[in-house]
Amino acid sequence: MHTCVLDKLKTQPFWVPVLVTLGSLSALKISVTFLNWVYVNFLRQPKNLKKHYGSWALVTGPTDGIGKGFAFQLARAGLNLVLVGRNPEKLNDVSDSIQAKYGKTQIKNVVVDFSGDLSEGIKRISEAIEGLDVGVLVNNVGVSYPYARFFHEVDEELLKNLIQINVVGTTKVTQAVLPGMLKRKRGAIVNIGSGAAIVIPSDPLYAVYAATKAYIDQFSRCLYVEYKKSGIDVQCQVPLYVATKMASIKRSSFLVPSTDGYARAALRHIGYEPRCTPYWPHTLLWALAYSLPEFVVDAWRLRFCLGIRKRGQLKDSRKKE
Repeated sequence: MHTCVLDKLKTQPFWVPVLVTLGSLSALKISVTFLNWVYVNFLRQPKNLKKHYGSWALVTGPTDGIGKGFAFQLARAGLNLVLVGRNPEKLNDVSDSIQAKYGKTQIKNVVVDFSGDLSEGIKRISEAIEGLDVGVLVNNVGVSYPYARFFHEVDEELLKNLIQINVVGTTKVTQAVLPGMLKRKRGAIVNIGSGAAIVIPSDPLYAVYAATKAYIDQFSRCLYVEYKKSGIDVQCQVPLYVATKMASIKRSSFLVPSTDGYARAALRHIGYEPRCTPYWPHTLLWALAYSLPEFVVDAWRLRFCLGIRKRGQLKDSRKKE
C-alpha cells in the first residue's frame, strides 16, 4: 500500500508531493501541539513548591481578587506567607481567614502603599523577609482604569498610579526579593500579566494599562532567560477575564473563573513555561483570537470598550446629580 502511494506520487506533477509533504507536516504540528496542550493542562504534575523552592511565599495585593486566591492556595500547599498590601485592616482579615482554615501557616503582614513612597515600602519588605526562605514571589498588585477611556481622558493621578503600581512596584519588589533567591540558588517569581497585552492585538481605551502589562511580559521573559541557570524560574501568567472587582465581574462561569478557581490552576503551572495561561478554558479563547484577522479583533474590542466607556460615563453623571 505504501509503495503504491509513492508510485502514484511519482507520476504526479512536482507540486503535488510538495503539497502532500507540507500538509503532512502541518497535520503533525497540529497533533503535537494538541497533545502538548492536553499534557500541560490535564496530565502534568504540579511542582511541590515548598520542597522545590522554599517554605515562604510573598504575595503583593493579597486582600482581594487573584492575589487573595493565591494567598489561600499557597497556604493550602503548606507555605508560610508574607502578605504585602495597603490596608492593614484588610491584611489582618485575610490573615485571620487563612489561619482559621490552615492553622499551621505562619503569616507576616507588611503594609505598603504602592501608590505612595515606594522606597520606604520596599525597605519594610526587605526587613520583613530578612532571614526567611522566600521561595515564591507572586507580583500581583496592580490597578486598571475605573472604566474605559481615550488616552487624552486619562488624568495625571491615574497615569501616575498605573505606571508606579503596575510597573515600578513589580520591578522594585522583584529587586528586593531576588538576591535571597540567588543566594539560595532556588526560587520562583510569578508576575501577573494580562490578555489585554498579549492575547489580543490591541486594547483600545485601556492603552496605558495594556502597555504596563506588556512591560510585565517582557520583563518576565528577560528575567527567565537571565536567571534560569541560577535555579530561579520566572513566569508571566496571562489570565483573561476573572471574576474580580477590577474586571467588574461578580459571577464566575466556565470561561470566567472565580479567583480561587484561577489560583488553583495557577499553582499547577508555577515553575514551568516562561509565559502561560493557567486556566485552560482561557486558552480556547486565546486560540480563537489568534485565528481571526487582527483588524477584526481590533474592531470588536473597540466597539466593546466604547460600550464600557458609555456605561461608565452614565454612572459618573448619576453620581454628580
